[in-house]
Amino acid sequence: MTTASAAGAAGPAAPARPGAPAPAGTAAAPARPGVPAPAGTAAGPARPGAPAPAAGSARPGAPAPAAGSARPGAPAPAATSAAAGQTDATARRVAGPRVRRRGGLAWLGLTPFALYVLLFLAVPAVIAIGSGFFDGSGRFTLANLAAFADPSVLRAFGGSFALSAVSAVIGAVIGAVVCWALAALRPDGVVRSMIDSAASVLAQFGGVMLAFAFIATIGVQGLVTSWLVAAFHVDLNANGAFLYTVPGLVIPYVYFQVPLMVLTFMPALEGVKSQWGEAAATLGASRLTYWRRIGLPVLAPAFWGSLLLLFANGFSSFATAAALISQGGIVPLTIRTQLTSETIIGLQNVAGVLAFGMVVVMAVVMTGYSLLQRRAARWQR
Repeated sequence: MTTASAAGAAGPAAPARPGAPAPAGTAAAPARPGVPAPAGTAAGPARPGAPAPAAGSARPGAPAPAAGSARPGAPAPAATSAAAGQTDATARRVAGPRVRRRGGLAWLGLTPFALYVLLFLAVPAVIAIGSGFFDGSGRFTLANLAAFADPSVLRAFGGSFALSAVSAVIGAVIGAVVCWALAALRPDGVVRSMIDSAASVLAQFGGVMLAFAFIATIGVQGLVTSWLVAAFHVDLNANGAFLYTVPGLVIPYVYFQVPLMVLTFMPALEGVKSQWGEAAATLGASRLTYWRRIGLPVLAPAFWGSLLLLFANGFSSFATAAALISQGGIVPLTIRTQLTSETIIGLQNVAGVLAFGMVVVMAVVMTGYSLLQRRAARWQR
C-alpha cells in the first residue's frame, strides 16, 4: 500500500487536547482565547494588552518596525543617550565663557554704586563710630562709654525713642487706612497713579523745606494758628511755641511717615488673594471671621515690619528737627551739640559714642524688619 492511500485510510486528524503539543508536521490550529499558543506554531495576532514577543520572534518577511516606534516611557537607546549627553556638554562649554563674561560685566556695572557706598556711607560710619573709642591723645579707651550713664544722654535717647515710636504708630495706622482705601481702586487708574506718585515724593520731602512749610502753617504766626485764634479762640502756642519742642516734632514727622507706610505696606495688601475670601465664605465664614482668622494674620508681619521701618526712619531723621529745634532733645541734635562743644565733663569724643549707640539701635531694628519681611514675603509670591 502506498503512503497516500495509507494516509487516506487513516482518516482526518483528531483535534488536539488543550495544552497538548501539536504533532510534528501538522499546521497550527487557531488557538482559543486564553489558551497559550503551542510551541513551534506561527505567532498569531497579539491580544490587546498582551506583552510584546521576544526579540527575533517576528514572522519571516514581516517589515521591521520604523525607527522611533518604541513604546512611550521606554528607555532611549544607549547611542541616543550618548549623543544627547555630548550635545549638552558642547552647549555648556560654549555657553560657559559667555555667562562668565556677562557676570563680569554685571559686577563692573555695580562699581560706581559700590564706590559711592564706600566713600559716603561706609568710611564716614567707621570714622564716626571709631572716634568714640579713642581719647584726646589718640589712645584706645573704653572710658568714653560712661557717657551712656549721663542724664542728658539718657534724656536724648528717651526723647528719640518717644518721638520715633509715636510718629511711627500714628503714621502706620493712617497709612494702613490709606492703603485699604487704595486697594479698592483700579491699579492703573488715574487716582491710584496720582496717590502712588505723591507718596513717592512726599516720603522724601523733609529738611528745611518741610520745616518752613510747617512754620508758615502752624508756627507762632502761621495761617492755621491765626485762623484758629480768630475763629475758635484756640491758641496752639498758649504754653509756648509748640512746634519748636520735641512733642511738636510729631506733626512734621507724621507728614513723611504716612507716605512711607503707603509705599511699604501696599504691596502686602495687594498680595491678599480674593480667592481666600471666597473660599472662607464657601465654608460658612463671615467677613469678620475671615479678617480675624486669615486676613489680619497674613498682613501682621508686613504691618509690624513697616512699623519698625517707620521707627528707624524717625529715629535717624535730623534735618527737619535741626531746622526747628536749636539744642538737644533727641540723639541727632545731641551729637551736633557734642561736635561743637564738649558738654560732658571728663569725657571726650562723646559724639562718636552716641553715634555708636544709634548704630546699635538701628542694627537691632533693621534685623527685626528683615525677619518680618522675610515672613511676609511668603504670601506675596
